[in-house]
Amino acid sequence: MKDGHGRTIDYLRISLTDRCNLRCVYCMPEEGIDLIEHEDILRIEEIQRIVRVAVRIGIRSVRLTGGEPTVRRGIEDLISDIVSLPDIRNVSLTTNGILLPRMARRLREAGLSRVNISLDTLDRQQYARITRRDCLPAALAGIDAALEAGLDPVKINAVTVRSLNQDYFEFAKMSIDRPLHVRFIEYMPVGDSAGIDGLGWGERDVYPSHQLVEDINARAISQGFSPLEACDGDSGPIGWGPARYFAFPGAQGTVGVISPRSRHFCGDCNRLRLTAEGKLRPCLFSDREFDVRAALRSGGEEAVYAVFLEALGEKPDDHHDRVGTRRGMSQIGG
Repeated sequence: MKDGHGRTIDYLRISLTDRCNLRCVYCMPEEGIDLIEHEDILRIEEIQRIVRVAVRIGIRSVRLTGGEPTVRRGIEDLISDIVSLPDIRNVSLTTNGILLPRMARRLREAGLSRVNISLDTLDRQQYARITRRDCLPAALAGIDAALEAGLDPVKINAVTVRSLNQDYFEFAKMSIDRPLHVRFIEYMPVGDSAGIDGLGWGERDVYPSHQLVEDINARAISQGFSPLEACDGDSGPIGWGPARYFAFPGAQGTVGVISPRSRHFCGDCNRLRLTAEGKLRPCLFSDREFDVRAALRSGGEEAVYAVFLEALGEKPDDHHDRVGTRRGMSQIGG
């Protein structure tokens, strides 16, 4: 199905919960957020029905997000049900990785094909400051568990914030000896983080992706490594999306950059987002939402179908440099 600007929309991101076992400083306050009431959150069987409708409008790939999706009960059954739909190509997951050591194999057996693990630093003290939890060893064990379970590809998502002084070269080196795909995402002020007053982060902390690649290559050369080389269309991981990929010569994995600030990719956007309480968002950076939950509970699947069509018709052509919204990523779905 195409939207009003001729783009094929075939990808749905579904937030399973607004709950999370971390308290990342750019995502939510230390005390947490006002959680969605139990009766307002989509039930697992409701998500299953909505996905069946989404398939009718052309959705072929589904990504489960949060909050932290692995804290949601019934996730394995949901994955199994979605995978069973004849037109679904893959089901993937975005997670902080902390619960993967005990869940990765079960998720793979349920039909999960690939996973993105959010990890913004490899320094334990810095990780604890960013997430307000001392869980870096568990997150790294989650990466190991994902690889051992056979999830493919396994991607590492790191948000780049200039003032954090993250060691990007050490991140990039993770792609050399193991089939890991490390992706650097330009920092975007979203929700409460848009003001940044509490964090001290602002526009100066946006680290343009082209500069990041140059800096990684300079560091690589200084340490005797060959610089990154651009990947062609057949040598990157499944599910490229908006990323541009590079690789060290002979590496098992890749290094990708996602540039929502310095290089808009709205013209290729193929996704819709469904929040945990059932609001359909055509664009991450727009507060326009369509109430799928109300449609399902009052009118059934045909009413949901009509809401999807309405949302497709309202999908904007670009976010026009707007990057702040009233809602944080834990509420929208990462």
